[in-house]
Amino acid sequence: MEGANIIETLNEILIPLVAVGLAEMGDKTQLSVLLLSSRTKDYIQLLLGVMLAFLLADGFAILVGSWVTSVVPVHLVKLISGTLFILFGIMILKGDRDMGDKSSLSPKNAFVSGFSMIFLSEWGDKTQIASSLFATEYDPGMVFIGVMTALLMLSIMAIWLGRFLSGRVDRKVITKVAGAVFLLIGLSFLLSALTSSAFADII
Repeated sequence: MEGANIIETLNEILIPLVAVGLAEMGDKTQLSVLLLSSRTKDYIQLLLGVMLAFLLADGFAILVGSWVTSVVPVHLVKLISGTLFILFGIMILKGDRDMGDKSSLSPKNAFVSGFSMIFLSEWGDKTQIASSLFATEYDPGMVFIGVMTALLMLSIMAIWLGRFLSGRVDRKVITKVAGAVFLLIGLSFLLSALTSSAFADII
């Protein structure tokens, strides 16, 4: 009986861990972390900001279960997220022209940028929704451990890859790509918000 309980507990951790890990791999949130890490050397501050955002967004989803999607209108968050991503993309491109190779994120900016990018993009994202659904089927504490472990591992990998690329690829090329990607992600958020049924009902 005790062995069965251990296996069941491990399943409640591993299933969310694997599912969220696969869903997040190559997702816009991890791409954002990668690009931000290529613009700073304060990797710990960036990781702390990113994980705090995941903790609040996905931790809240696990806490309230499937009710999370009705707390805040998803289209409204997507509008704010899209605007923020576009502004960040413009700032990156403008900073590249104005400051050249000196353009980078300070420790405070690394933390704030990591937190704001991930928190807003994660709200209503498939990872948050999946986390809330897993919490209705399994023990929320075990789901939390599994989800946060997956997100921590992927974030560390994304930061390492960003650090690796920043040392081997021309900084100006990375900056232009980062700015363009943030603009595209922002536009995709705005398009998604404008085409959502919730937003259509308002207008």
